[in-house]
Amino acid sequence: MIDWPRVRELKEEVGEDGFEEVIELFLEEVEEVISKLETGDRSQLEQDLHFLKGSALNLGFQNFSNLCLDGERMSANGQASDVDVALIIDSYNKSKATFLADVGSHA
Repeated sequence: MIDWPRVRELKEEVGEDGFEEVIELFLEEVEEVISKLETGDRSQLEQDLHFLKGSALNLGFQNFSNLCLDGERMSANGQASDVDVALIIDSYNKSKATFLADVGSHA
């Protein structure tokens, strides 16, 4: 679910203080888009999933990123209505919970 080697690499790149800032910014920005998706707004689904995918990869949310990539591709192919947004949101929530619970012992 979480790519812990990527998380450790990021932490080394930005330092302890920077790492905490990156986490806060990630959660804030991603949750804005997640909230939009929760309302059923698919007006920019491809772009939203592209953003989520990149953000997720940066912080090691591997499974969530993969689901976003799949949804992004579907949207690009005119299948936005077939994207399982609920599954993507659920994956984010599970990834976030795992990350926050374990980041202290893995990063």
